[in-house]
Amino acid sequence: MIDAQLDLGFRPVERAAPRRLTAAEIAHYNAHGYVQPFDIFGAGEIAEIRAYVDGLMAAMGDRGAYGINCYQARLAGLYDIATDPRIVEHVADIVGDDVLCWATAVLSKAPHDPKQVPWHQDASFWKLSPARTVTVWLAIDDADAANSTMRFIPGSHDKGALAVRGTGADSVFHQETADAEALGAPFTNALRAGQISLHADMLVHGSLPNRSDRRRCGLTLRYCPPEVRMTDPKWAAGVEAILCRGDPGDWTVHPRPENDDITATSSPHVVGNN
Repeated sequence: MIDAQLDLGFRPVERAAPRRLTAAEIAHYNAHGYVQPFDIFGAGEIAEIRAYVDGLMAAMGDRGAYGINCYQARLAGLYDIATDPRIVEHVADIVGDDVLCWATAVLSKAPHDPKQVPWHQDASFWKLSPARTVTVWLAIDDADAANSTMRFIPGSHDKGALAVRGTGADSVFHQETADAEALGAPFTNALRAGQISLHADMLVHGSLPNRSDRRRCGLTLRYCPPEVRMTDPKWAAGVEAILCRGDPGDWTVHPRPENDDITATSSPHVVGNN
């Protein structure tokens, strides 16, 4: 499963008979690198998910806001969200009928959180090739410009790996996409709680400090087709994929865990923030 180098080029989606996305939505994804919003969970369902996520964060203490990474094969609740057919059917229209989830993360910005997530391309941090991961961002809370929802730079997903530069102390990453402003005007990824967006792994995106009195919590879910390979054995050792649909190919996949106590397990790997 190990390739010698990364292919970070974008391949346009070709889906003859999509099940959830329209042809126009697929064309938007191809042109801009993202598509949104989609209603997935109703008010009652997302309230239950929010209570579940709040419980995980409380159990993690100070690490809860940004430390719940890659537990999809270790916590039954996260496994169930990641494999929910309503989400997976949207993803399948982009990646194909064989769908793996290889990472998840709870990302919670408290009111007046001063940290920003700088402009970046997700796949530049990963050891996966080719770049075919689709990230689902599930809004646990209402997310808008005021409480620092994600921002995308449309059309930046098909430019390959862009130059980077160092960042300051107010950033959660040590580097950022250089001169991202020159790529175009940002799009604000506003979502109501229970809605999702989908974006390509090379799309430049980030988020500003949360200067509001409202929390902004989301759950990211990373999906890819089995044609994707891990190019670094050390990095691969920390990835625990689950099969959401179809054939896993050469990937090792994990069954639904019986455990749902985050204090009884640990994360195998830490992957990125948004």
